[in-house]
Amino acid sequence: MAVIKGWKADESGNLIFRKTARNFNQPMATAAKICVAEVEEVVPTGSLDPDAIHLPGIYVKRMIVGAPYDKKIEFRTVRQREAA
Repeated sequence: MAVIKGWKADESGNLIFRKTARNFNQPMATAAKICVAEVEEVVPTGSLDPDAIHLPGIYVKRMIVGAPYDKKIEFRTVRQREAA
């Protein structure tokens, strides 16, 4: 069983990944007998560009919309330079 994280999915289960999520999610989903996908947003079927789909819905058995959370690692943090 594979549990993967996608960015956007349509109602048919076609998934789009963002950034580093494209690394192992697709091979894990295709190799597993059961694939559960957590996505941030579900859109109507046909609204995703077919060329942008990273994982066809044939591999996704279940899909859930995850709760919103802070993506702290995606924010750039900098500090002020010390006075010379």
